[in-house]
Amino acid sequence: MTGTAAVLGALSVLALAAGPGLAGLVQTAKARLQGRRGADPLQPYRDLRRLWRRSVVDPEGTGAAYRTAPAVIAAVTAAAVLMVPLGADAPRWPFLGADALLVVGLLATARMAGAVSAWDTSAAFGMMGAARDLAYAVSGEALLLGTLLVAALPAGTTDLRGLWAAAAQAETWRTPAHWAGLLAVALVVLVETGRQPIDNPDTHLELTMIHEGPLLEYAGRDLAMLTWVAGARHWIVMGLAAGVFLPHPSGAAAGAVVTVAWLPVLAAATALAESSQAKMRLGRAPRLLASGAVLTLLGAVAWAFGAGL
Repeated sequence: MTGTAAVLGALSVLALAAGPGLAGLVQTAKARLQGRRGADPLQPYRDLRRLWRRSVVDPEGTGAAYRTAPAVIAAVTAAAVLMVPLGADAPRWPFLGADALLVVGLLATARMAGAVSAWDTSAAFGMMGAARDLAYAVSGEALLLGTLLVAALPAGTTDLRGLWAAAAQAETWRTPAHWAGLLAVALVVLVETGRQPIDNPDTHLELTMIHEGPLLEYAGRDLAMLTWVAGARHWIVMGLAAGVFLPHPSGAAAGAVVTVAWLPVLAAATALAESSQAKMRLGRAPRLLASGAVLTLLGAVAWAFGAGL
């Protein structure tokens, strides 16, 4: 492993702790935009410390699916965090590789494990939230897959390091496929982080919960792991948006700095989008995600017919 790869690998390991801070930055920016003081970006870490000190809860009748779900979800999410590229020389982790399709698979595995754990409790609100979460996942993760595949067209590979390197090339920005993916990835960020208008992360009403619904029966360290996962997903999707779709230098050091610098910008943009619109009705959100799928399809068609080449 080269020195550059070692540094980028160390930054990826540090990113395991950065996700909650990125989610806290979104909440802080949202509060400022709404004229409230709000909590500082470090509040998620205080919440995690508080939850970690509490005891876990085992609802009566639950089995192995409920008990193992938090660890499984945290493990596969951590693997996805490590795969987010910060440079073309990012290390290839053992048993992981760097393929964009694997990231989509890991996120889908985490979501499915959460749904199974909710069904294991047989709690009405948890099962309702899990069903809604899976319904959105059909559109959301298909859209994520579509955006990554569209980005792979000009890059000629689904390797995340190759996608990162392609985004640094001027030729990539002259292709309609890349621009289509750039527009569609904004919807990916909203759906994968559970933000408005797709979902409301601040809701306390069980009837309106989506991403929070499957977590209702958890407490203590289990809930701490799942709360960390929610923050880590911010890093994953925003990191992919910054590294794969936004411009940055091709140099290892400068490219990594610019990629990381894009993250607070994306957090502020997410807060602005969330503050400027209300939550959609459940039946309308898939239509919005379908518009993103149309964008990726148009980009692929334009690429197939050689537009902009």
